[in-house]
This record gives sequence, structure tokens and C-alpha cells, in this order.
Amino acid sequence: MRYMSLLATAACASFAIACQQPAEISAPDGDTAAGISSGLAPAMDRAQLLEDLRILAADDMQGRLVATAGSERARAYIISRFQEIGIEPINDSFVSTFEFDRPNGWSPTTVGTNIIGRLRGTGDSGRVMVVSAHYDHMGERGGQIWNGADDNASGVAALLATAASFAASPPEHDIVFVAFDAEEHGLRGAEAFVASPPVPVETIAFNLNLDMVAMSDERILWAVGTYHYPFLMPVVEAVRARSAVNLPTGFDEPSEDHGADWTNATDSGAFHAVGIPFIYLGVDYHPHYHEPTDTYENMTLDFFQDASETVVDFARESDRQLDLIGDRSGR
Repeated sequence: MRYMSLLATAACASFAIACQQPAEISAPDGDTAAGISSGLAPAMDRAQLLEDLRILAADDMQGRLVATAGSERARAYIISRFQEIGIEPINDSFVSTFEFDRPNGWSPTTVGTNIIGRLRGTGDSGRVMVVSAHYDHMGERGGQIWNGADDNASGVAALLATAASFAASPPEHDIVFVAFDAEEHGLRGAEAFVASPPVPVETIAFNLNLDMVAMSDERILWAVGTYHYPFLMPVVEAVRARSAVNLPTGFDEPSEDHGADWTNATDSGAFHAVGIPFIYLGVDYHPHYHEPTDTYENMTLDFFQDASETVVDFARESDRQLDLIGDRSGR
């Protein structure tokens, strides 16, 4: 996650949880609101989820800094998991490279690498959902590895769990899964993706972005984006009713307070910039954010597992409502 330092106040968070933003359209009622219930979807492999997090946040990944050996090792692992799950490459390759400039004494041009795959849906609407999470982090600094367990090995692990769920029980719509590179350098991978997407950009109806989903003593997973796209509230409300974690909305209204608006804090900001509706799921700031203590051992693992099940459910509900989302957004 790219946003920096200023902590949101506890009072603001408590108020937002207690007083959820109202929907501008009504949530579906009765059985329709339940969507694809957990009884119809395969159970998430909670042990595999933890293993993915542990491996991606291990010391031998060296903090997954863009264009390093650690990044390459992380990329190889993610691709191997895509293949194991049954995600197919687009255009015969899982990797898509891009170049960007890095200031402050770095080499003038750096090559980043996005990892992109697809699961085909059973329907014929032509609309596509993108599920994304960045896999890069801060690398090594001052002789310490910044492992980035929450930021954002956790989002990638939840993305893999979501892909596995859909591979076992196919979606209605095509889903593109993307592990972005160079998020920590200004959403570079996401910007490259939306500038040259592997599917026609007009077919992308929704982006579900995952960034930091493993650390919350309060068991709060924020759903960011409904201020901009209030027609997404029925999805949030349906998932919230089934979730084992708290799922408030907020942190997406314009504000002069630094850190209070997360709209452009992570990769979903690149989708929003081109008019693609998004929900970004993530936790609040915590003491391990952008610190070398962001390690597997310091995560709240029970919360992470429950939050990841909520992520999977959110993706399934979004797939079920994707044509409604597309109609409301004109995509």
C-alpha cells in the first residue's frame, strides 16, 4: 500500500462502523441478496492460504522489491500457483513487462513485471471482472528485510484463494487475476495494465483490489469505493451480512486530511482514473505498516483467514451482480 503515515482517528473509524453509508439503490431482497451462498461455493483452503502468505513473506523473497532477484522468486512462485490452480495465461504468457522511471538516485529506467491470468466464465455477457493485488514491497533497507507480509503478500494470498474457489466452481463472467508490480513506486503496474489491458478495456466492468488484509486486532476489513460508486452498496451489504469480520465502508471521500481518502492509495486508483468501478478491501494503518516488523509472525492469522473468506465471497457476489454493475456504470 502506497499511502503514508498519518493515522486515521479511532473516533472516525468507530463512527463509520456504527453509521454505515446508506445505499443509493436498495439491496436485492430475500434469496437474491444471499447470492451464491457459502454452501454452494467450495470451502477455502485455510492451510494453503497461510502457506502462500508464509512463502511470499519469507526472508528468501528479500522484500520483493521491483526488478530484484527476490521479486523474480516471488513471481515464479505466483506463476506456479496460477498453473496449479488452473488459471490460464492470456496471449500465451503470464508475464507482462513495462518500463518506468524511478527518481531519487535509482537507475533512470526500471522494468516491472505484472502477472496476469484468466478464468473463463460460463456466461456470454462479455463483461469481465479484474481481481488484483500487488506483489512488490520495499526490499532491504539498512541491512533489514522488509518482508511485507500484510503489504501485500496477504492480498496476493487472498487473490490465490479466490482464484482457487472460482477454478473449483466456475464464475459466470470471465475473471482476470492480476498480481501487480511496482505499486510501491506509484501504482506503476496498475497504470501500465489499464493503459494496455489484455482484454478490451470497455469490457472491464469492475475491479476488486486487495491490499493489506492480514492485520487487524479489531477484525475490521474496510470496503473502499462506494462513495464514488454507490450502486456497489448492495454487493457490500450482501457480503457484510454473511461475513465473520466487520466490513464497514469509508475512507473514500475527498478530504484535506492526509491519509483520510484512500481512493488513490493503491492499484484500484488506476482503474478509477479511467472510469472503471472498484472496491478496495484492506485494513487500516497499524504499527507494522511499512516497517521491517511486517512479518508473517506478527499477523493476526485468524482474522486473515476470515477476511480472506470474505474476499472470496465478495468476488462471488460481484460476479453474480456484474451485469447490474455494468448497467449502472454504463460499461
